[in-house]
Amino acid sequence: MQRACVMLESMTVNVELPSAESEVVAGVPWGAVEAFPTPAYWAYQVMARRIEARSIKYKLGKTLREEVGACLLGGHGIPASIGLLAYNHLKSKGAFEAVAPDEQDLLQWLSEPMEHEGRLVRYRFAGQKARYLAAAMRKLSQEPSPDQSGRALRDWLTSVPGIGYKTASWIARNWLDADDVAILDIHILRAGVLAGFLDPELSVERNYLQLEDQFLKFSVGLGVRASELDAVIWRDMMASPLTVGATLSALPESKFKAKHAPSRPRSQRRQPHSNQMALLG
Repeated sequence: MQRACVMLESMTVNVELPSAESEVVAGVPWGAVEAFPTPAYWAYQVMARRIEARSIKYKLGKTLREEVGACLLGGHGIPASIGLLAYNHLKSKGAFEAVAPDEQDLLQWLSEPMEHEGRLVRYRFAGQKARYLAAAMRKLSQEPSPDQSGRALRDWLTSVPGIGYKTASWIARNWLDADDVAILDIHILRAGVLAGFLDPELSVERNYLQLEDQFLKFSVGLGVRASELDAVIWRDMMASPLTVGATLSALPESKFKAKHAPSRPRSQRRQPHSNQMALLG
């Protein structure tokens, strides 16, 4: 066994983990708990957050329409703060009410300048996202959404143009607090390859479901919820660009390293807000 502790104001809570040599899943050792980013390190981070009662807010909307809108407006190429800004802007216009606006209204609203940190900004991809949002709101108006599992909701959402496995999993995780899907982005992929639980030969674009299966089996092996693990890994990987870059640089040369190593990690990175964590992209 290996031991770590969580320091609270009036007490210390000990956490016991399997030995570094024990395997989480076949071929993947737990590693040392103090060594970033081993499986033991991630298990400890999840448990420490639980013990300290630092919960992560997933759900952003009060309705599924709002949740779909928030996630569609975030994602790849959109800073989390801008995604949230656009979501709140459209929400104030009534974009997620029962009577869905048409694509032209959505495009007009998304094209309007928005105030952000004392300056006016414009939303990127306004035309594309207006088209996707219009299609998503139509589907939600015309069909009942499944709610028996995260995977059922995820698979139902992927029929909407512009919603792939990652965005659909993100919506399902947030809305249903689901542990049967995984939100796989570059940060999760890097962590999985470094810790050995994701296959570096697979890509999110072509092998999402295979990588998701590996992630979910890993979370079961650790004994933690997949939704917690996903959020904690994303937070740490986002907040530690220099450490992540140095760790990836130490890997042998490979296609994965060439494609996924950070380009120019910044020395300082703001801690993500809890809402931004829900809007991971």
